[in-house]
Amino acid sequence: GKDFKEMIQQMTQIIDGPISGEVKPTTEEAKDMIREGRSIASLHPNMVVKLPTTPEGLKACHVLSKEGIKTNLTLVFSVPQALLAARAGATYVSPFIGRIDDISQIFKIYNLSTQIICASIRNAYHIIGCAKTGADIATVPYSIIEQMVKHPLTDKGLEKFKNDYIAVFG
Repeated sequence: GKDFKEMIQQMTQIIDGPISGEVKPTTEEAKDMIREGRSIASLHPNMVVKLPTTPEGLKACHVLSKEGIKTNLTLVFSVPQALLAARAGATYVSPFIGRIDDISQIFKIYNLSTQIICASIRNAYHIIGCAKTGADIATVPYSIIEQMVKHPLTDKGLEKFKNDYIAVFG
């Protein structure tokens, strides 16, 4: 319910790095995606235009990338889609976790500069999979980060450190 541009401006105050701004899901033609993409990119230098991996999204990616606008192709479910996105000039691709290993290997073979964003993270073990397969970035919900940091042995060890400190120093 908030203004898109206002939300982006708030995000740029918090985030010092790439920020994806998605073209509307109702925008289906490349010419309209290009128009929206240019508008999104003009909001801030850190903006990345998020496009669907469709024929029209690939066309828009090609044009925007040629203009120096960073792009993120999403809804990638196969290696061929990721390759098409990379060849269209995508800065990033966002495959869903099960496809990252194959995509990463192929991108390395062809020395493609497109970065892989590990998407649709559902648990801390997905993070391990992303790291092992060479994903460049992961979009991780805060609840998963909390899971990653917690371990019962850490709590147990900290309690022992406290008790040892108190025993020695009071």
